[in-house]
Amino acid sequence: MEHKISVLDVDIDTCTAKEALKKTIGFMESMPVNIVEMVTVDGLMQMDEMPEIKGEIRKFDLVMAGDRTILEAAEVTEKKYLQETEGQLFLKLFLRYLHKNHKRVYLLVESEEEGQAFFDYLQKYYEGIQVAGLAKVSAQNRADDMLVNAINGGEVDCVIAALSAPLQEDFIIRNRNLLDVRAFLGIGKSTLPVCRNSFVSGKLGQFLVKYIFKREIEKRKQK
Repeated sequence: MEHKISVLDVDIDTCTAKEALKKTIGFMESMPVNIVEMVTVDGLMQMDEMPEIKGEIRKFDLVMAGDRTILEAAEVTEKKYLQETEGQLFLKLFLRYLHKNHKRVYLLVESEEEGQAFFDYLQKYYEGIQVAGLAKVSAQNRADDMLVNAINGGEVDCVIAALSAPLQEDFIIRNRNLLDVRAFLGIGKSTLPVCRNSFVSGKLGQFLVKYIFKREIEKRKQK
């Protein structure tokens, strides 16, 4: 059963990993670019004072919770949703789909270290994915026109962005009509598989962010 929830004024689709995968595969068979976003706790906090960004996110084709804390904040209790979100099942299924069908992808990251680690991760677990290109995106030195040209020139099927908010959202909002790809998947920096294994982002940092997030949710419920 699919419906929408609202967390910090961002509308999020609640659907199973298989339902989300089916939709996304459909996007991969159509043009123009379709946007799939996995919102994270830190992403929602970063965008909390950005109503224009939130308004644009409503136009995305599929918006999912990238963290079970988001579902819990909306009082979603279905164990299936919670477990699948915690285990990042949709992302694993989609990467498996890209792997089995030898799809071409372009990766967007924020540092060379993250890019190399992400590339190595895909080569180790999903070697069928053809990484046509990888680029570092910076909020300070944006060169969107050059990057769009590089992506389009690579003739890729999908762009996977592992960027912080609102950089990730701003990039696709500004360039949606220029990209010649079938799907744009924004997974957020904290969802990047190699980042989830680090102590700071995966343990201490995320604990603090989630603590602040939960306090903000409770404060708004009391208003």
